[in-house]
Amino acid sequence: MTAPGQAVRVLIVDDHAVVRQGLRMFLALDEGIQIVGEAENGAQAVQRVADLRPDVVVMDIMMPVMDGVAATREIRSRFPEVEVLALTSALEEHKVAGAIEAGATGYLLKDASVESLNEAIHAAARGEVRLHPEAARRLMREFRTRDMRESLTPRETLTLRLIARGYANKVIAQELDVTEPTVKTHVSRLLSKLGLNSRTQAALYALKHGLASLENSVLDKEGVQ
Repeated sequence: MTAPGQAVRVLIVDDHAVVRQGLRMFLALDEGIQIVGEAENGAQAVQRVADLRPDVVVMDIMMPVMDGVAATREIRSRFPEVEVLALTSALEEHKVAGAIEAGATGYLLKDASVESLNEAIHAAARGEVRLHPEAARRLMREFRTRDMRESLTPRETLTLRLIARGYANKVIAQELDVTEPTVKTHVSRLLSKLGLNSRTQAALYALKHGLASLENSVLDKEGVQ
């Protein structure tokens, strides 16, 4: 997570040079974003992350050598502080689910506006969830929830609702009038109780179980996701 006022360090990963060039050109217009490097496949992306330690990786999904899903899984396993934002031209259920299960914070299509992409990158750097609305709907259909290991406390349930609205820990702390470390404890406990691995999966759990709705969630705001 980046410090307030600090530019978000971004690594661009795509197997097409023209796409990388376009992304670099558009993202450079945002003074709050610093492009620290590029990679043309998943294996190269993992190495670039090890060398450069970006805050956010903008990751194409379909690439040679190592695809974006495998690269995301490797990056999130080895460098959990690095957020991955999946960016692809395809909205295939298994690719969407694979990216989220691998640990991607968000999933956008390449036809997203520059403003939407910039916002999603800043949101990822804050630990917030961003999904293309159709991706969210498909994920809700495909998402398989496990039996809850323990019941959530009222405070944990409220934390889950706020996660589904895309809020970062700092904002949740303000909403609940508690400290950020307390929110981190709530998030860790609810993920454990639900058998989930990420905030994105927690948001999908809340949506699927009626604890939040797409209409009231930042997952589905027009022009953002």
